Amino acid sequence: MVTLINRLASAPKGELRHPEKQNRPETPVLKKPDWLRVRAPGSATFNATQKTVRDAKLVTVCEEAACPNIGECWSKNHATLMIMGDTCTRACAFCNVKTGMPQPLDVDEPNRVGQTVAAMGLSHVVITSVDRDDLSDGGANHFAEVIRQIRAQSPKTTIEILTPDFLRKDGAAEIVIDAKPDVFNHNLETVPRNYLKIRPGARYFHSLRLLERVKERDPSQFTKSGIMVGLGETKEEVMQVMDDMRSAGIDFITIGQYLQPTRKHAAIDRFVTPDEFKAYESIARAKGFLMVSSSPLTRSSHHAGEDFERLRAARAAQGAAH
Repeated sequence: MVTLINRLASAPKGELRHPEKQNRPETPVLKKPDWLRVRAPGSATFNATQKTVRDAKLVTVCEEAACPNIGECWSKNHATLMIMGDTCTRACAFCNVKTGMPQPLDVDEPNRVGQTVAAMGLSHVVITSVDRDDLSDGGANHFAEVIRQIRAQSPKTTIEILTPDFLRKDGAAEIVIDAKPDVFNHNLETVPRNYLKIRPGARYFHSLRLLERVKERDPSQFTKSGIMVGLGETKEEVMQVMDDMRSAGIDFITIGQYLQPTRKHAAIDRFVTPDEFKAYESIARAKGFLMVSSSPLTRSSHHAGEDFERLRAARAAQGAAH
């Protein structure tokens, strides 16, 4: 990781400078099956959402990660805000966000996020970020300030965060946990066997332990994590990840189809069928997750507001049963 940061530090700010990504061989992009086809974005509400985000000079993961659900979400006045810039210090093989040495943090960004959430009238908001391995706290204090600003400017909004792993940043996770988001999400992304080729800058058990620490420090916070399928994993490996998540006390699992952003990204091994996703959902519910979202188009923040209400209801029902 230190070598990566040193290499990025010599690059112009915000410019792609990552040989591992630039020099990857091209792989074929498989034709999408019918169940993965979505409508092209375009509606009055979509355009209004886009204008609100652009006017506030904010970044969305919807655009940067080329999310297939952007048309649906933005047409419902929902957007997932990505803080700390549009440039990531890592180069995961599945991700469309550009890699390079990021710009310094924008100290006014938390205030603008709070203003935007209030202006959009959001009942639930998802805040994510790029990885910021260049910062001593990985951006934890910035996350905490964003949460505080949303609480101050839109107090009725529930807050879901999707964080990086804060690898080798002692005390960083605790800063974010203590800011008390309603949902603490960190994605495992794939099965352990795939980490070296798909998520080389991360460590599976570190990510798992991060989510476990959230529950240890604040049991009231919901924890959430997701994986992509279609990357060569086996059903048995997916089930083992489910077991690992439950051992860490994770409340909510998301499972979605990996979609290859470009020919330079990891190739799709296969398209998992809707029936297989339904089977994964049944298995996950049997293993005790409070909430499961499993479908080809499932993404961490897709239908997050509705899912949060179901999550709260499931916890209440569980408490009543005991």
